[in-house]
Amino acid sequence: MSSPVQKRRPQTAQQFVLAELRRAITSGELRPGDQIVQDSLAARFEVSRVPLREALKALEAEGLVVHHIHRGYFVAELSLADLEEIYRIRELLETEAVRVAVPLLPDAALTTLEHIQEEVERAADAGDVPAMAAANRRFHFTLVEASAMPRLVRLVTTLWDSTDAYRSLYYADRPHRDQAVHEHRAVLSALRAGDTDTVVRHLDDHRAHAVAALRKVLDTDRR
Repeated sequence: MSSPVQKRRPQTAQQFVLAELRRAITSGELRPGDQIVQDSLAARFEVSRVPLREALKALEAEGLVVHHIHRGYFVAELSLADLEEIYRIRELLETEAVRVAVPLLPDAALTTLEHIQEEVERAADAGDVPAMAAANRRFHFTLVEASAMPRLVRLVTTLWDSTDAYRSLYYADRPHRDQAVHEHRAVLSALRAGDTDTVVRHLDDHRAHAVAALRKVLDTDRR
């Protein structure tokens, strides 16, 4: 009989390990600065060190982990300057995507966003940070992908990947989850009205509030 791990395993061991490591990092199970102990992870995932090393190299290329000679792999840490730069670039790219997407947004996409928002709110109420982070990502990318600009979407994806671990830290606090829920509702209201400028303004506020909260997290970690 296959183990639960084997049932979840995709086509190759490397793909499986890559997906599991990315999930552990983006969910906050592995926090920024944590060392990645390869022996214990190989045993946990029931794989050899080879696919684990290949997965770590892929994550290093994405900026999710860093390698220190003689010390090994660690979950990447962002400086405040890094975080602010990433969110500033997101603002520029996502604003362009949203301004293109809103006039084109079909009713079906708006319905999808409303269903995803229900998932966001259920996860927020339950304090399920990984589920909320995943639903939040689907919410934003449903809107960004409606721009039908795949190269832009890929760039935005890279920026999101590099900050997912910090987003999970943000959602760990109930007031932050509540604020995100409120801000999503405001975005949905503006989308229903077809008010592009207001959608952009609410999304700008949404990012700014996250940066302000994460700034405090980074300040605390430095003490």
